[in-house]
Amino acid sequence: MSNTRLDVTDHSRDSAGLRYVYPVVSRRAGGVSVGINLNTNNACNWRCIYCQVPDLKRGTAPRVDLALLEQELRGFLHELLHGDFMQRCVPEEARRINDIALSGNGEPTSAKEFEQVITLIGKLRQELALPSHIKLVLITNGSLMHRKNVQQGLRELAQLNGEVWFKVDRASKAEMQRINNTRTSLVKVRENLATSIALCPVWLQTCWFMLDGKPPSKQDEDDFLSFLNTLLHDNIKPEGVLLYSLARPTLQPEAPNLAALSEQQLEAFAARIRAIGVEVKVAT
Repeated sequence: MSNTRLDVTDHSRDSAGLRYVYPVVSRRAGGVSVGINLNTNNACNWRCIYCQVPDLKRGTAPRVDLALLEQELRGFLHELLHGDFMQRCVPEEARRINDIALSGNGEPTSAKEFEQVITLIGKLRQELALPSHIKLVLITNGSLMHRKNVQQGLRELAQLNGEVWFKVDRASKAEMQRINNTRTSLVKVRENLATSIALCPVWLQTCWFMLDGKPPSKQDEDDFLSFLNTLLHDNIKPEGVLLYSLARPTLQPEAPNLAALSEQQLEAFAARIRAIGVEVKVAT
């Protein structure tokens, strides 16, 4: 097991020397997040310009070795609970397990074994008697919610104190293509979001940052608020919005053009979201 000292700016997938499992200190979670990386080939069906994955490529997750994942996750959770990893590698103020997060180096729901992975995590939660406050979080771009195995995985996720962090960085087709490099329509995003919310608690995960020296425009804000209002009008209710900016180095070609927003800038947008009755959690 690695002795790498963890902090919020380093979400390295190999910090524990394992294929699938990696720990991070999450500023949004406020503790240690046990990450599960199903996209070990660095492949994703989107290419967000702020992504920190090295050598990112278009594609889908490779076959998941479920036996190895089970071995790694059981061993690492046992070490966190009963070993000295926290003392060796985690800042004192963050020495708690906050969640198990399916995230990693691409879109986790693209793995054919996605539902089996959720089942496996549920089995280990019970076997290791994990504290009930430890959440299971799926961090996703939401693009594959039409798949039956993904929907069944979300049903199981909901039974495991789970929640979905569903990426909605912008709410216009042009800006989604600019920021996320996807041709997905807003109608499709809405459909996938409605599907997710019907199956499991969902937070919108929104990355707000400077691009070419400019913050998101008022039009960007208005589009996002309009999108939220149409959801609420049709009784499609997310838990709220996780609003954050950049904290780690971007590894895409656009990196020199990106910069973090200030807490004041984020809070100003958060206030507009709260004004329509939606909860916001801000992380700078």
